[in-house]
Amino acid sequence: MSATSSPAAPPPGPQWDPYTYRPSAPAPQPFQWLRAGDPGRKAPATRRVVGLALAAGVLTSWLLADALGVNLLLCGLVTAVGAGIAARSAGRSVRPWTVVWSVLALVLLTVPALYEADWAVVLSGVCALGLASLALHGGKRWLGVLLALPGLAWQLVPSVRWARTGLRGLGLPGGRGKAVSVLKAALVAAVLLAVFGGLFVSADAAMAEVLEDLIPRVELEPGDLPQHAFLFCLGLLVSLGFAHIAAGPRRWDRTVVKPGRPRGRLEWAVPLAALNLLFGAFAVIQAIVVLGGRDAIMAKTGMSRSEYARQGFWQLMVITVLTLVVVAVANRWAPRATESDRRLAKLLLGALCTLTLVVVASALGRMWYYVDASGLTQLRLWVLVVEIWLGVVLLLVIVAGARRAAGWLPRAVVLSAMATAAVYGLMSPDAMVAEQNVARYRSTDRIDLRNIVGLSLDAVPALDRLPADQRACALSLVTRGLTDGPRPWYATSLSESRARDLLAARPVTDSSEACDRIGFHGR
Repeated sequence: MSATSSPAAPPPGPQWDPYTYRPSAPAPQPFQWLRAGDPGRKAPATRRVVGLALAAGVLTSWLLADALGVNLLLCGLVTAVGAGIAARSAGRSVRPWTVVWSVLALVLLTVPALYEADWAVVLSGVCALGLASLALHGGKRWLGVLLALPGLAWQLVPSVRWARTGLRGLGLPGGRGKAVSVLKAALVAAVLLAVFGGLFVSADAAMAEVLEDLIPRVELEPGDLPQHAFLFCLGLLVSLGFAHIAAGPRRWDRTVVKPGRPRGRLEWAVPLAALNLLFGAFAVIQAIVVLGGRDAIMAKTGMSRSEYARQGFWQLMVITVLTLVVVAVANRWAPRATESDRRLAKLLLGALCTLTLVVVASALGRMWYYVDASGLTQLRLWVLVVEIWLGVVLLLVIVAGARRAAGWLPRAVVLSAMATAAVYGLMSPDAMVAEQNVARYRSTDRIDLRNIVGLSLDAVPALDRLPADQRACALSLVTRGLTDGPRPWYATSLSESRARDLLAARPVTDSSEACDRIGFHGR
């Protein structure tokens, strides 16, 4: 061989260095930090994980077609087991915050089993999905926590490829004969259950009733097939998505965010100081109003108590939200080079948050007067809950600003938000609205049935205590969507079951005439 002969050809492929024959680092891609890693390289999909995902799809298609109830919790538990098996295969350990997020997600999934309020049920379901994603991803920084909440969305399609690749590499232990044996065993079990179950049903009426209530109904019409197919795919994808995250989550906390360039002290301190002065003036005016000047101010403005309360609530709520944005922006660009800079930033931002608490208290007070004058509604209760949560966030920000270590703040804010959603769902908001309006009727002998329109069956127990005409008219407004017969146990909430019992004991017969007699025509 000549001394000038060319070296041996390198292995094929663009990822090999031509001098060392070692794999070189791939070139960085645009938005690489937004791309989730491939968990198949760490923990491939197993037959149990895919089997549980299929079971979740079947349960979703079978149970959720009727309505929401205990079935949502059952599907969630099957999905959680599959994600747990995937995490164990990947060698992941359970951490305290994982337990906190997981338990809170399961608590949120119990809301549809208890109550019927649509908004509370939807909110609980969405929050449960976000918490489950956060529990599997982990994260404690702002970006890590906020990107982990919707993390399931971009794991759905990759999870299908992950499952297909994992199963392709597994093969069938024992050959095709073992798969045939499993199918034979399942078929024999189904035949035995059908035969002996039929005999028990025909032999005992009580046994027949129990089995009829427990076994989900299978009544497929040609027009229902698209709905069942969609629900099956949804359950399968969600279960595989969570298992995909558990097998190899994207570490959003590792995302590097370029820090903001510190501004000069004059650029940020003067605007914050001016804003503090404005908030301080508002706080002084509110103190005067609370101490007895409300009547004088209302006399000058010419507004009633209800109009005064309604006129300012929404503006004050927007002020609260914008203040949190201002605090976040100012905290990012405030100078921190010297101790005096840090002390001034802490003083100005802390004062602004403290004065904003006065805004929160004023907004809550105005809404309280508005509810006292006009009654409680779903929207009014919801904004009250949101305003209280904003006050909690401000308190957390103040505490974090007073302490040097504030790494706990992102998770604390998310925990407060999810706990608020859980409390809102579990306190049965529609029942609370009905209770307040019924109590107001007893004290004033007046009830605005417009506040009742749109309530769910959760309101039936409270409205059942109204006088005859008011009761008949109010119950007709909240029972419009009630089906003729009871739904299966897995699609029936505790609230619906209780409402059916009350309406069976005291049925509503002359609702139209009752509404005419009390002069209500807002249906």
